[in-house]
Amino acid sequence: MTDDLVTSLYPLLAAEASAEAYACGVEPGDLEQAVWLRLLERLEAEGPPPDPHRWLRSAVRTEARRTRRSARHERPYEREPAGAADHDPEQLALTAARHRALRDAVRRLPGRCPRLLEALLSPRDLTYREIAGELGISQGNLGPERSRCLGCLRRLLAPEVAAR
Repeated sequence: MTDDLVTSLYPLLAAEASAEAYACGVEPGDLEQAVWLRLLERLEAEGPPPDPHRWLRSAVRTEARRTRRSARHERPYEREPAGAADHDPEQLALTAARHRALRDAVRRLPGRCPRLLEALLSPRDLTYREIAGELGISQGNLGPERSRCLGCLRRLLAPEVAAR
């Protein structure tokens, strides 16, 4: 009985879903699937509808209205959810390119600046005392030296950033 009902309703459901789907902003297949679910629920609770074709048309329109109503309340994210962009291949490639450009610029700096900034950028997360010991300068000179090196780096990167 159920197989015969599904077989007889399939062409009508496909046509009705195609006619209603785009007006409510959903794929016809999604609308069809929702109506098949309603039919299965109906068959389990009450048995087959007395006029299956009429019931099907009504069910398609009801699902289309439900979809339109819920779509009015849905809002897209203003930006990607936290953490979502971290694994985006495009974002990873852009981040890697920025890091390479920064490291290349740091290597072009004069004097002790490349070693100082490499130490500051180190994944080992060195303290000022460790950096000063590694570079052979006093810890008190590290802050002014860092400021001077960052100023040089800004001047070096300014034309590159402006060109982009």
